[in-house]
Amino acid sequence: MSYEFFKPLLFKLDPENAHHLVEWAIRSLNFICPGTLSFLAKNYIVDDDSLKQELCGLYFNNPVGLAGGFDKNATMIRPLSALGFGFLEFGTLTPKAQKGNDKPRLFRLIEQESLQNAMGFNNEGKDKIASRLADLYPFILPLGANIGKNKTTSNEEALNDYLILLKSFENLCDYFIINISSPNTQNLRDLQSQNFIKELFKEAKTITSKPIFLKIAPDMSIDEALKLCECAIKEGVSGLIIANTSTDYSLLDNNRTFGGISGKLIQEKSGVFFKELAKELFGKTLLIASGGIDSAEVAYERIKNGANLVQIYTAFIYKGPNIAAQINQGLVELLRKDQFIHISEAVGVNLK
Repeated sequence: MSYEFFKPLLFKLDPENAHHLVEWAIRSLNFICPGTLSFLAKNYIVDDDSLKQELCGLYFNNPVGLAGGFDKNATMIRPLSALGFGFLEFGTLTPKAQKGNDKPRLFRLIEQESLQNAMGFNNEGKDKIASRLADLYPFILPLGANIGKNKTTSNEEALNDYLILLKSFENLCDYFIINISSPNTQNLRDLQSQNFIKELFKEAKTITSKPIFLKIAPDMSIDEALKLCECAIKEGVSGLIIANTSTDYSLLDNNRTFGGISGKLIQEKSGVFFKELAKELFGKTLLIASGGIDSAEVAYERIKNGANLVQIYTAFIYKGPNIAAQINQGLVELLRKDQFIHISEAVGVNLK
């Protein structure tokens, strides 16, 4: 049965309850029906040389990754790897376990194929997640640890939370994502400052040699975002993820002015934001596009505007488990149509 058969049933459930049900189902696949993951991998993994890249010392079988937030506690890594992603992120995780914000905190915007979430870094904490990863890592795909600060940690003490997590997961992931751009932890976005970036990278260099990516918000002005990104590049960031969820509530037709918006509603905004930053940043560091990507065409446009990699999340909810395969197969066809032998030829072609 296709995802389109199950989706209406899932969408009758509260979004968080639906997520927990899907998590249980994904985790149980191979136990309930041995061989399921091999079957999925055979059907969903697009193995084409034109999509393979080595970046930051890591090997990516394809450019489509699953962004942080879906697998907060690293419980679904094995089954998710069978769905055709080129890389996976777990988290956002914090040093101490925390429940996150009050419910309800996750809302579907069905007609717009979007989500509005105010989760607040709910996760089981570093010790439990690290124990789980110890039985898994090293892994077949690049794994990213998306790290943030605890809600109860003041911004003045936030640096310590990030350093604790860098130390704890140094040998349990392939790269780190610094999350200072979520709108769902009070005042977190205030850490999107050059002073914090300088302090963080000065200390991070003494802890890990793993690639560190910075994820920024799409709601800054272009000038402000460029200054922050240029600072991060100067301090040694390995790449930039452009961008996180948006707080542009003018996009909504409801009265909820909290949380972050993701999905098709921010597709245009995120695309323009990425393109404007890439005009100045392309060639200076690795660029990863995120925000509203739900098709090969949208992914390809971001690639042509300078992205080596793209990330999805909300499209996974609305389009189903074969979305990575759909995008990757579409990218192969688009590359051939433009007579590119390899994806590297298309990266930034609009800027050259």
